[in-house]
Amino acid sequence: MSGMTIVSIVLFVFVAVTVAYGVRIVPQGEEWIVQRVGKYCTTLLPGLRFIIPYVDIVSYKVTTKDIILDVQEQEVITRDNAVIVVNAIAFIKVTDPVKAVYGVQDYSEAIRNMIMTTLRSIVGDMELDQALSSRDMIKARLKAGVADEALDWGLTVKSVEIQDIKPSQSMQRAMEMQASAERERKAMVTRAEGEKQSMILTAEARLESAKRDGQAQITLAEASSQAITKVTGAFGDNELPMLYLLGEKYITSLGKIAESDNAKVVLLPADLQSTLRGLFQRLPGNGK
Repeated sequence: MSGMTIVSIVLFVFVAVTVAYGVRIVPQGEEWIVQRVGKYCTTLLPGLRFIIPYVDIVSYKVTTKDIILDVQEQEVITRDNAVIVVNAIAFIKVTDPVKAVYGVQDYSEAIRNMIMTTLRSIVGDMELDQALSSRDMIKARLKAGVADEALDWGLTVKSVEIQDIKPSQSMQRAMEMQASAERERKAMVTRAEGEKQSMILTAEARLESAKRDGQAQITLAEASSQAITKVTGAFGDNELPMLYLLGEKYITSLGKIAESDNAKVVLLPADLQSTLRGLFQRLPGNGK
């Protein structure tokens, strides 16, 4: 191979490499940062672009598409000393590639740490119940808290979503124990109220029963008094009919006692014969 051929090949390779270094095709959704002698020179937008070979160097390739940042789960202590676990997800976009690459070393990690710090600060100012029920408010405050800093880094925070916010496992166990104790307390109060109401109703029933018994006794006494008055008025001074009626009731009562299933022995009073004898002696035709 002749010397001219070798020179031609070398020259061709040099030209090809030079063209490769000088002609760049930037894909859609990216912007490239070009440095010249170690200093920022220009930003290559999508499409066919040209740079000075061996002098200009593509230092950073920045995506301009929306970036999804997963903010890791972390424990946060609320104002009432409760421990909750919260994590989030952020959607950001690089709007100024120069600030993004020169303003901070790693903009993705920087914005992630800022979201975590701001989230702890926001939730730390809330009580447990408020934090668990204020997801939208936390999201709005979180986005507003990191938006200004993100602009300084050439970033736009499009949205920040709270993925999950819940009490920690130890806090959940404590809340379950508290809820169980509260349910037991309510059950005990309900039972006590039931027993109290039952005792009140029982006492009222006894009182009403005693009142009715008293009224019944009064009524019976009044009826007996009226009966005695009428009998006395009917018999006058003649006591024979009264004695007869009393004897009849006396004998009837003894008969009922004798017919009872529990009656084993019937005891007759010792003066029964004398009483009957006196009664029959008073009947008409017997001398008195």
